[in-house]
Amino acid sequence: MATRKRVESWVVTDEFWQRVEPLIPVRERSADKAYLRKAGAGRPPKPARQVFEAVVYVLRTGCQWKALPKERFGSASAVHKRFLEWEAAGVFEAIWKAGLAEYDQMEGIAWRWQSIDGAMFKAPLAQEAVGRNPTDRGKKGEQAPLAGGRAWRPVVARRDRGQCA
Repeated sequence: MATRKRVESWVVTDEFWQRVEPLIPVRERSADKAYLRKAGAGRPPKPARQVFEAVVYVLRTGCQWKALPKERFGSASAVHKRFLEWEAAGVFEAIWKAGLAEYDQMEGIAWRWQSIDGAMFKAPLAQEAVGRNPTDRGKKGEQAPLAGGRAWRPVVARRDRGQCA
């Protein structure tokens, strides 16, 4: 009986990477931007596949960017910066559209277009939607209003001085 190698859910397979790699923009220096360092200076950028695996890791595990395993993915801030660049370039939308097109070609998606507005779904009333206030959990009925609006002072009945009853 052959043993199966366990692959982590965030590891990108070679087959999937071949589909994703053409959608990722190549980093190039802009001619109209002033850079602090000359070309080729500083640390080389992380490989795109390593950054993509880090993004998949964050999406799959739900961890924060700063909780990325540094020994596997490197600097979390560098990964997050590349993620923002790719998001602005529309990489993830392109991956989503390519995946939809491929699935539609393989299985067929029953597309049915429908306009959705506020009249499509009944909105629950305010009290039904949220229920009782969680701070009033053990209390029943209405609470008595604070005496005079000041909870920190005792209420003292005034005596009318100088008047006989």
